[in-house]
Amino acid sequence: MSAPDLSVTEAHRLWTEGRLAIIDVREQGEYDTSRVAGIPLIPVSGLLSQIDDIPTDLPLAVLCRSGRRSAQVADYLSAAGEHGEVANIEGGIIAWAAEGLPYEGEPPT
Repeated sequence: MSAPDLSVTEAHRLWTEGRLAIIDVREQGEYDTSRVAGIPLIPVSGLLSQIDDIPTDLPLAVLCRSGRRSAQVADYLSAAGEHGEVANIEGGIIAWAAEGLPYEGEPPT
């Protein structure tokens, strides 16, 4: 079963209301170029070694560049069953920026 998708606007709303935790699973270089302040980086390449750093106190959403890697991570975490509700942020940081939601750095491409 696939993890559900959240739109960037819904994810942002829930996150700013304190009702959702978000992790960014892009790699360090991508994060350095553009990022959402306050969203922790847990790269796919280090996911298993940092699995204990993933928040478990709120429903979780996963962000990447375009939504592909985050969908895979969300599916993995959902199947593992230790992280409660997990969703993919559809369209990633590209869609986040395109919706005019706040981010730092260069426009994501």
